[in-house]
Amino acid sequence: MEDEFEFGDKVPPSFERMGNVINDAEVKGFNPGLIVLLFVGGLLLIFLVGNYALYMYAQKNLPPRKKKPVSKKKMKRERLKQGVSAPGE
Repeated sequence: MEDEFEFGDKVPPSFERMGNVINDAEVKGFNPGLIVLLFVGGLLLIFLVGNYALYMYAQKNLPPRKKKPVSKKKMKRERLKQGVSAPGE
């Protein structure tokens, strides 16, 4: 039991250096993870704003889509639903 506490009053050298490392990190500057996060966030923001700008440009300048022609069969069905008989029946 007494052998376990043999180094109880001494601090290992690796822990003595930890204090200096923490002080150096505060002076160091920006965190690299923060820089990457800001860069990726900026790219995402530019992408979304660019897409919105292209969408608004297309809404103003492109002609509206042409509608597909309705087939005679569908027109006949719609008339029967409304109660109007199709001509020739």
